[in-house]
Amino acid sequence: MVQMKPMSSSSYSHLVDDIPSTPGKFKMMDKSPYSHHRLFKWHSSLTKLTFWSFLFLGLIFFFFLRSPPPPPHHSGADPSSSSSYPRRHLRNYSWGGPTWEKRVRSSARVRSRNGISVLVTGAAGFVGTHVSAALKRRGDGVLGLDNFNDYYDPSLKRARQALLERAGVFIVEGDINDDALLRKLFEVVAFTHVMHLAAQAGVRYAMENPSSYVHSNIAGLVSILEVCKSANPQPAIVWASSSSVYGLNTKVPFSEKDRTDQPASLYAATKKAGEEIAHTYNHIYGLSLTGLRFFTVYGPWGRPDMAYFFFTRDILRGKPISIFEAANHGTVARDFTYIDDIVRGCLSALDTAEKSTGSGGKKKGPAQLRVFNLGNTSPVPVTELVNILERLLKVKAKRHIMKLPRNGDVQFTHANISLAQRELGYKPTTDLQMGLKKFVRWYQRFYAGGKKSSV
Repeated sequence: MVQMKPMSSSSYSHLVDDIPSTPGKFKMMDKSPYSHHRLFKWHSSLTKLTFWSFLFLGLIFFFFLRSPPPPPHHSGADPSSSSSYPRRHLRNYSWGGPTWEKRVRSSARVRSRNGISVLVTGAAGFVGTHVSAALKRRGDGVLGLDNFNDYYDPSLKRARQALLERAGVFIVEGDINDDALLRKLFEVVAFTHVMHLAAQAGVRYAMENPSSYVHSNIAGLVSILEVCKSANPQPAIVWASSSSVYGLNTKVPFSEKDRTDQPASLYAATKKAGEEIAHTYNHIYGLSLTGLRFFTVYGPWGRPDMAYFFFTRDILRGKPISIFEAANHGTVARDFTYIDDIVRGCLSALDTAEKSTGSGGKKKGPAQLRVFNLGNTSPVPVTELVNILERLLKVKAKRHIMKLPRNGDVQFTHANISLAQRELGYKPTTDLQMGLKKFVRWYQRFYAGGKKSSV
C-alpha cells in the first residue's frame, strides 16, 4: 500500500470549495400519489403497529442470536465483514491515561464565543469528516469517535483522519457499543451536543452481513442514547437517519409526513427502528433529538461504495459499469445532494436544537423531537449521472444495462425539503453538474496516476 503525502489545509479548502449554483431539474419521472381513504388509514395504522412490533422483536431476537458478545473493557467490535466478523474483527482499542485525556480536552475545547462542544461519532466517515471540519473552522469544540472498520478501504478513512488531525480534531479510536469508553468521554468532557453519524451504511451489503446493521444502527444508537440520558447536563442530539425509510412509498416528493412503515431493505428497517427508538428516549428521558434523512450524499472524500464513486473509478479503468433500470425500462433516479449542502443542514440542526430537559436520567419536561429531509429536490436519472461523468472524465463509459435487482434498492428518491427550509433555513445550492465537477477534480488529484497523492 502506497503512502499518502502530507496535504496542506489550503489544498483541502481548494478541494471542497463552495460554489453556489442553480439546482438541476428533473423531467423524466411520473408521480403516483396515494389514495387516502378512511378505511385504508385504519387498516394501515393496524398494519403498521403489527409490522413494527414483529420487526423489533425479530431484530432483537436476531441480534442476540447472531451478534458477537459485548466487547471487553477498552475494546470495540468492528462490524464490517460477513460470517467471520465475530472472530476476525474484534479489535482491542487503547484509550485512557493523562496524555489521552489531554488530547480529548484540547480537541473538544470551544474556541469561539457562544460555541458548542460536539462529540461526532463516525468522524472518519464521509459526512463525519466534513461536519467535523466545518465545526472546527467556526471555533466549536469537536471530538471524533470512529472504529475505522473495513466496510470500505480503511486507508481512505485514515487519510480523512490525518486531514482532521491537521485541523485540530482528535478522533478517538473505539466502538460506539463500548459503554466504558462512552462514559469516560462524558466524564472528561461535558458535551453540549452529539452529532451521531456512526452507522453501518449501504443497502446491498445487508444481504451479506445483516448482523452488522443491527450491531451498529440499533444497538449502537441505543448505546449513545443511554450515555446521553445519564449525562448531567444531557446533550442535545442530532443523528443521521436516511431517505431509505420511505421504502416502497410511491408518493413524490417524499415528505416527513409520509408513511415510513414499508422498508425495502434491512438498512432502511434499522434506520426506521432508530427513529422509533429516538421517540422513546425523547418521551421517557427528555432527550432533545433531531433526525436527518439524508438523500444520496456525494462529493469529495466520498464513499467508494456509492455509484458515482465506483462509476468514476471503473470508467477511468475502462471497465464496464452496470446501470439499473426499473420494470418496463423505467427510469432509476436519485435526489443527489452535495456534501456542502448536507453539512450546512447538519450545522443548522445543531444550532437550532433545544436543550434536553432531563437530568441524571430523569425527565423534567417535554423535549424537542424533530425529523427533517435533507435533499436537493432535483432527482436525476442515473443515466444522466453517467453522461455528466463521461463529459468530465473525457472518457466514454462501457454501459451494461441491467434490471433493478430485488436487493433493497428503490426506483427513485425525491425530497420535499419545505420543512427544513422553514425550520433550518436549509437551501441546497449545488447542482449535480457542479458537484460532480468538484468530486472528479478531487478524485483525480487524490488518486493521481492510480496512486494516492498530495492534492
